[in-house]
Amino acid sequence: MRNVLKEYGYADEVVAKKIADAWRHIFEDEATKFYHEGSEFGSSGDTGFMMDTGNDDARTEGMSYGMMMAVQMNRQDIFDKLWLWSKTYMYHDEGPFAGYFAWSCQPDGTRNSQGPAPDGEEYYALALFFASNLWGDREPPFNYSQQAKDIIRAMIHKGEKPDTGDPMFNAGNKLILFVPGSPFSDPSYHLPHFYELIAKWSYPEDQEFMLEAAKASREYLPTACHLETGLAPDYGNFDGSPAEVDWRPIASTHYSDSYRVALNVGMDALWSSKTGGGNENKSGEGQKNEESKWRELQAEKLQRFYLSRPDAMNDTVVTIDGKPYPKEIMHPLGLLATAAAISAARPINPDSEELIKRFMEAEMRTDKRRYYDNFLYLFSLLALSGNFKIIY
Repeated sequence: MRNVLKEYGYADEVVAKKIADAWRHIFEDEATKFYHEGSEFGSSGDTGFMMDTGNDDARTEGMSYGMMMAVQMNRQDIFDKLWLWSKTYMYHDEGPFAGYFAWSCQPDGTRNSQGPAPDGEEYYALALFFASNLWGDREPPFNYSQQAKDIIRAMIHKGEKPDTGDPMFNAGNKLILFVPGSPFSDPSYHLPHFYELIAKWSYPEDQEFMLEAAKASREYLPTACHLETGLAPDYGNFDGSPAEVDWRPIASTHYSDSYRVALNVGMDALWSSKTGGGNENKSGEGQKNEESKWRELQAEKLQRFYLSRPDAMNDTVVTIDGKPYPKEIMHPLGLLATAAAISAARPINPDSEELIKRFMEAEMRTDKRRYYDNFLYLFSLLALSGNFKIIY
């Protein structure tokens, strides 16, 4: 895997210490961690969960992120505790959400909402496949590969029979949905680099769909990111235009969810050469090259915009065309981390060098809103150092 930080002169031992410190910050340090044993808050003592410190709940986003970090760091003990908590308190085994996970629970396991959020299921599935490859399958629910296959089957096929709920992918255009059955997407949910790997290990009848989903996502993202600024909205219609939602007065705001698009583009650049990114068996080498060119141009536009607009990095939310929106940025460290992570889509250049420098000098958050930022910080650090690995 490409080690971008080494290319910019950062020594392996310096980066290794940062990764170890970040893990301790999130999982171990009593003053800053947001990983907790279940017994600390009245749930099962054999489990663990990730606390969204800004909202005092456990979310499938954070649970699956924690599992991905645990498998990347070879911590099966933490992985299994997070997975068991997820299966015990979040998993639906009946009803219209059967096969999905309730997206938000209280620390004692009580559900705040029954509905699922697809970004959790995506990370659960690939983290479980990686766990199977690294540690092997055991008894349920630690038969990791079977669990992952069943998650993907539900995401694709729910709703094909009456009264079985809704899928997480649109069956026609193969795009991931904001929530099951919704008429719009979330650009930050699009993980074509995940889908290509998931296709290798899913049930045979689901593999073609996942490859088509990877292709659809790579075609969708250029329509969702602004042509001049590179910014993406939080929610996007199937044509890529910003989606109107009741809880967001202006549809085109570039807000917290959409920061992840930059990380995902960087990760797609890192992994696609390892997974056959671009579906070259179907689309040809030409499409693969076009996708690579788009990722590089997207990174260039986004980084150039951020460096020219310090207010948009540190203070004020903006719309995707760069206009200020009167709301304070909630996750500036997460934004910086992902703006640095997209450097993986570019050759060495001064803009990336500056953003990586700022990222490497930044401190992890210790305040109430540290959950989302510090997750994106560690993911970006792993990606840029070549340590966010494909586990075969």
